[in-house]
Amino acid sequence: MLFANVQKGTFMAGTLFLCATPIGNLGDMTPRVVETLQNVDLIAAEDTRNSIKLLNHFDIHTPMTSYHEYNKVEKAKQLVGQMLNGQNIALITDAGTPAISDPGEILVAMCQESGVTVTSLPGPAACITALTLSGLSTRRFCFEGFLPADKKERKAILEVLKNESRTIIMYEAPHHLVKTLEELYEALGQRRITLCRELTKKFETIFPTTLEGALEYYKTEEPRGEYVLVLEGKSLEEKRREEIAAWEDMTIEEHMAYYEKQGMDNKTAMKQVAKDRGVGKRDIYQYLHKES
Repeated sequence: MLFANVQKGTFMAGTLFLCATPIGNLGDMTPRVVETLQNVDLIAAEDTRNSIKLLNHFDIHTPMTSYHEYNKVEKAKQLVGQMLNGQNIALITDAGTPAISDPGEILVAMCQESGVTVTSLPGPAACITALTLSGLSTRRFCFEGFLPADKKERKAILEVLKNESRTIIMYEAPHHLVKTLEELYEALGQRRITLCRELTKKFETIFPTTLEGALEYYKTEEPRGEYVLVLEGKSLEEKRREEIAAWEDMTIEEHMAYYEKQGMDNKTAMKQVAKDRGVGKRDIYQYLHKES
């Protein structure tokens, strides 16, 4: 049986199906997603005008309703109510996996709070596709999505990203690309970056370069299409050098006081100071007691 309903009071509650859809190439649509979209009671789509093209291509005639950034809270309440009354609903975004940098996260949270079963039908995700193509480290990474439009919040996030050692994945629209690259370069300095656009499509472009190189390139080339930026994190060696430089600006007494104010006892603080400075604990002890 395609749908596994769960008991909710006197009703058999429905299920929310998170259905990943192609990010460009329609051949990436999975048979399981097609079957699910054909059999649910309702499809909630980010943009019904865009999604109807996809549904027509796969001969899917299930009713659709809009679920997007501007109705995400009130519409989510309505959809949860329908699922509590037994309806099965599929959620799709314009492209890729719902709930990633997408209002679907609100609907999923409300379902969890209401006891509605949520299941995911995996498939395309632009962030992971770009990461695997970037040539940068994939062992540790973080997803930032779109930087916020609010200047204060944007500045705060860029400040945090300065010290991020994991590979950073971001989304950006073409008309904001150069400004974002400028801000990243100013905040983070020179870093390797891979710019990905038109993923899975005929003119897919993977552009490994540096922040400085990207800015130079887009002085003459107009950005086109939606971008995924994969940015090198700060190396652990660089972070360590900066930490050592910061400690060297302190006296040993100030360094000790820094940790003791955090609640460390004298012995533990001495051990941490020695570790920070790359010396032995005995050296710190002898320095502090040289006049005794």
